Amino acid sequence: MRSPLRVGITGGIGSGKTTVCRLFAALGIPVYDADYWAKWLVEHDPHVREAVRTLLGDEAYDAEGRYNRSYVAQRVFSDPHLLHALNTIVHPAVERHSGNWHEQQRASGCPYTLKEAALLVESGNYRSLDALVVVTAPEAVRIQRVMQRDGLSEDAVRARMQRQMSDVEKIALADYVIVNDGHHALIPQVWKIHRALVKRYEDQKMQREPV
Repeated sequence: MRSPLRVGITGGIGSGKTTVCRLFAALGIPVYDADYWAKWLVEHDPHVREAVRTLLGDEAYDAEGRYNRSYVAQRVFSDPHLLHALNTIVHPAVERHSGNWHEQQRASGCPYTLKEAALLVESGNYRSLDALVVVTAPEAVRIQRVMQRDGLSEDAVRARMQRQMSDVEKIALADYVIVNDGHHALIPQVWKIHRALVKRYEDQKMQREPV
């Protein structure tokens, strides 16, 4: 059975990519939540844990062995070099894990899988995918969403946004763009991309099958 296409989906904070992923999931498409699995790996993968301890010290985990997120955030978000070093530990681990997960979906016969990740472009991992979907929304809309969702101040949200690439840069790399501004209906956009990806999978499948 042929492997499904690997499709990435990303967007800036507050763009609503998780909502869009739920629509793809409703169509039967498996979705890999990279942010969730990154948190899982720093807790459970022994190689990742050891590397994080080496980088940040034993304080990176509490007495029960749980990841000390507040300590790590305090260290890395004030030191770009330390943040980069942490990402070089976590991102490759997520890439390996997501690759194994993707191959496990082969048995389901799905035409493609979705890898949802906030830093998919920034990490460079989008290059290993067959297609990239970018979810976008106006900055003011994104700020309001995150303020309401996370209870953050506008300044705090803007500080997070500055650590991500702009929508313009991401859109330049995208194969498909979804506008999630509250005015453009999401379902027709998702359905159009879904059909395009299914057709791409079927076309490639026909090209590879013997006559």
